[in-house]
Amino acid sequence: MSAQAQMRALLDQLMGTARDGDETRQRVKFTDERVCKSHLLNCCPHDILSGTRMDLGECTKTHDLALRADYEIASKERELFFELDAVDHLESFIADCDRRTELAKKRLVETQDEISAEVAAKAETVHELNEEIGKLLAKAEQLGAEGNVDEAQLVLQEVEKVRSRKRDAEEEYRNSMPASSFQQQKLRVCEVCSAYLGLHDNDRRLADHFGGKLHLGFIQIREKLEALKKTVLDKQEKRNQDRLKRREEREKEGGVKKRTKSRSRERSREHRRSRSRERRRRRSRSSSRERRRSSRSRSRDRERRRRRRSRSCSKGRRHSHEPSTRHKSSRDRERSSRDRSRERSRKRGSSERRQDSRDQNGRTDSRRAEDRHTGDL
Repeated sequence: MSAQAQMRALLDQLMGTARDGDETRQRVKFTDERVCKSHLLNCCPHDILSGTRMDLGECTKTHDLALRADYEIASKERELFFELDAVDHLESFIADCDRRTELAKKRLVETQDEISAEVAAKAETVHELNEEIGKLLAKAEQLGAEGNVDEAQLVLQEVEKVRSRKRDAEEEYRNSMPASSFQQQKLRVCEVCSAYLGLHDNDRRLADHFGGKLHLGFIQIREKLEALKKTVLDKQEKRNQDRLKRREEREKEGGVKKRTKSRSRERSREHRRSRSRERRRRRSRSSSRERRRSSRSRSRDRERRRRRRSRSCSKGRRHSHEPSTRHKSSRDRERSSRDRSRERSRKRGSSERRQDSRDQNGRTDSRRAEDRHTGDL
């Protein structure tokens, strides 16, 4: 890769797909199914094992560093749960690797000579010590490359101790087997990368294997799988807690709504009752007014009737006294006229008194009716 391509990839990784306004690259989003979710999480086996003995070639899905940058920016704002897809991918890959390891073990059992259980245990001890030496040597080389010379020296001292233990284990293993069978190469399958390891491999060979890209790549994949499983469990637990909180909040809101509904119902009932009471009061007031009006109209009618009767009676008396008054003298006529005027004045005064008493009686009756009505209310 040229320097310009490296700089372009670095800018894509830092700024994403929209760093220079290229619309053609924005057509594929990181949420698309064609994009490798393991690549977005930096754990795709095709990238980790590239250039090794188990190079898988190019991935069938899209790999783009700019899409990874877009995912990292978006994951800070919301949960996307791409870890589930990555876990499924890595689990299938690790299951395939473990299947190959079991097949290699079966082939070794079929091809190598059978040995007793005691000899097999001693050989297993030698293999474990070889593995420990290889890991320590790889660690020392890594520390030396990083510049930690003192720590690298301490690791090499531990390597010397393990070598002494290995010599003792090899001596026990040699004494438990005949010389002809001891010279044969005893192989073992690596549990991490399914590669073959020899019992008599030197330290350089072990260091190259345990510090090599293939073995470290498988370790990285397995560790990444465990970390993804843990993050998935944590996110699921967090999501369940959020759901429980939302449910509790909804229940609380439902209880508050029920209370408000009951209160509103009570208020509506009270409002209806007050309306009915007001209507009753209005009806009672209107009925009392009607009664007053009817009583007044009746009293007026009665008074008119009485006046008419009194007038008709006075006219009849006048007609009956006219023939007798003709034969009377002028003095009698004057006296009779005086008497009549007096009678008329008396009748008028009595009628006015009666009218006043009736008006007073009507007022007292109406007041009594109002008092009774208010008492009933």
